[in-house]
Amino acid sequence: MLKKIENELGLIRRGAIEIISEEELREKLKASYEKKVSLKIKAGFDPSAPDLHLGHTVLFRKLRLFQELGHTVYFLIGDFTARIGDPSGRGATRKQLSREEVAKNVATYERQVFRILDKKKTEIVYNSSWCEAMKFEDVLGLASRYTVARLLERDDFAKRYKENKPITMLEFLYPLIQGYDSVVLDADIEIGGTDQKFNLLVGRELMRDYGKTPQVVITMPLLEGTDGKDKMSKSLNNYVGVEESAKDMFGKLMSIPDELMPKYYELLTELPIELRKELHPRDAKVKLAREIVRQYYGEKEAAKVAEDFDSVFKKKELPKDILEYRIPPAELKDGKIWVVKLIRLLSFASTNAEARRLIEQGGVTIDGGKVTNPYLEIEVKKPMVLKVGKLKFAKILLHF
Repeated sequence: MLKKIENELGLIRRGAIEIISEEELREKLKASYEKKVSLKIKAGFDPSAPDLHLGHTVLFRKLRLFQELGHTVYFLIGDFTARIGDPSGRGATRKQLSREEVAKNVATYERQVFRILDKKKTEIVYNSSWCEAMKFEDVLGLASRYTVARLLERDDFAKRYKENKPITMLEFLYPLIQGYDSVVLDADIEIGGTDQKFNLLVGRELMRDYGKTPQVVITMPLLEGTDGKDKMSKSLNNYVGVEESAKDMFGKLMSIPDELMPKYYELLTELPIELRKELHPRDAKVKLAREIVRQYYGEKEAAKVAEDFDSVFKKKELPKDILEYRIPPAELKDGKIWVVKLIRLLSFASTNAEARRLIEQGGVTIDGGKVTNPYLEIEVKKPMVLKVGKLKFAKILLHF
């Protein structure tokens, strides 16, 4: 049994930044085997946006590992805390979401998370189910268990306090509410990003204060996006969405900087990290992209998009399934159409500003010629091929 536990610890350590504490984790795993009961693994997610991306899956994959080791995941949707807004890493007060906004985002979460997690070993819980039942005296009792001095030890709070930026009492309550979730669930282990460490440790302390065995805390790194600079985020347009098409997912992964590959190998796959060193950088990236696409779409689709990508970029061929778009006459003015409008009509950009940015960054070509003027009016006389970014192609035709 001891050898098995050490092997499991090796798997759990992969990619983890910190385990607090590893000895406690070892004891919990041992007790689980001896009592033949599964551990409760908690991870909380505030539905502040409707779409999940590969940055979120760093935690999901670790949760899935615990499921494969025989434990139960408590996937906590913070539908109550989302209405407050997590202050972690924030330089200003986060905008509070309405119930309607939260409900809309929650509707997409369950569908997306089960692309990774085992539904049979997952308990989906909502912290509104106990938070909304709390009386004001319960809130006061919770607030009395932590001091303002301890809260101001937190880097983001300390920085804002020093700079005379407002910190609401509601934000002070946030880590206490997140910690109280662990008390209610009686969590054995909580997993979160490094930016959540303070909140996770509050959970440990509150559990101890409520007479429970403190949870083990496992922190995972934040994943940089495709730009290789900032944390993956939809607002920064450096993300790879969980529900993106296989083609777009593959193409975006092929665009990441080479120096990000070790981290992506380690956090998003089970491929041996050493494998990357044995391959040419481009082959290593293809291996990475194909493996991640396989996880979501299967081997057949992964092989297809890899072949299509090779045809487009190595053999300089057009995609076999190139989109054909016939411009409606009503969209033309004197036989011309504004290039930004055309990009929007094709859904290759969601806003005019995004379309202009793509042009200014050199990401738009027509029949192989780069478009540099965002105010260009294109005269449509014959079929032409519009390319946006590395993977979006369309054959533009007149509508007869």
